[in-house]
Amino acid sequence: MIDLSTDYLGLRLKNPLVPSASPLTRSLDSALRLEDAGAGALVMYSLFEEELNAEDAMMERFLLQAGIGHSEAQGFLPDHGDIRGGLERYVENLQRLKSRLEIPVVASLNGVSLSGWVELGRALEEAGADALELNVYHVAGDMSESGEVVEARYLSLLGELRKVVRLPIVMKLSPFFSSLPNFVAKLERAGARGVALFNRFYQPDIDLDTLCVVDRLHLSTAEEALLRIRWLSILHGRTGLTLAATGGVHSHAEAMKLLLVGADVVHLASCLLEHGPGRLTQILQEMERWMGEREYESVAQLKGSMSQKNLSDPAAMARASYLRVLDSFSPRPGVWS
Repeated sequence: MIDLSTDYLGLRLKNPLVPSASPLTRSLDSALRLEDAGAGALVMYSLFEEELNAEDAMMERFLLQAGIGHSEAQGFLPDHGDIRGGLERYVENLQRLKSRLEIPVVASLNGVSLSGWVELGRALEEAGADALELNVYHVAGDMSESGEVVEARYLSLLGELRKVVRLPIVMKLSPFFSSLPNFVAKLERAGARGVALFNRFYQPDIDLDTLCVVDRLHLSTAEEALLRIRWLSILHGRTGLTLAATGGVHSHAEAMKLLLVGADVVHLASCLLEHGPGRLTQILQEMERWMGEREYESVAQLKGSMSQKNLSDPAAMARASYLRVLDSFSPRPGVWS
């Protein structure tokens, strides 16, 4: 029997496949289906502070200030006590998942203000989350803002949260930091328990017919896993943080590669949105088959065996591979004739 168990933020999981924040983690029904399919843990959909603020402003405008100028008619206005805000709905959903699921449930928070991060983080801990994923979405588009200032923003919110939240915290990062290993070391010193690589920012597009900026959802592709493979390979063995791979996992092939370079868990989203929870079961079965054919007894045995630290040729994960790939290319016959 192959042991697929792994560690995630101090939690022992039965296997490393973890559905990440997506519409699939919004309802109890889909969460139960993911657990039945074999998920090792679950990351809830993100709680966005902007949405909560917008909802509060709308309620303030249309309900709390909805006096119509006739005292006799005021009694016909709705009872505001029956209206639940976005945070209340998220907390209720979290508590519902915790009461029915046997696997760990990680809450995902996307804030914009320091006070918002702290207040919402405290509320999610009190609601029973097993861990907290900080999904920091910041586009560094200000030319006067240095890389140090950007990093300081992450470290500040992590430090403030650590003062009030005892939950293990995983920082979901973008690939755009100038020195990712150095920044990961700073996050570890500031109290993070793990990092998830990498956040997939949805990019604005342009409609050439209307000349308008449009938002389009593009699901990930398997090729996106390559960026994760490089950086997880570089980080494994050089940090005590849990390493989570997120983005580009569509089959057992990407999952196995990410585990081989040092990922502790592998997040799934796009492949589940495309194929449903059954895809998770298939990937697990294919992982076990692959490991069995190569006589691996456990995930722990293979994890990190192909990280940069353990490779006989460490340059394979650095600049040398860039040169070799360029030299290996040749056009198809007839293309340049």
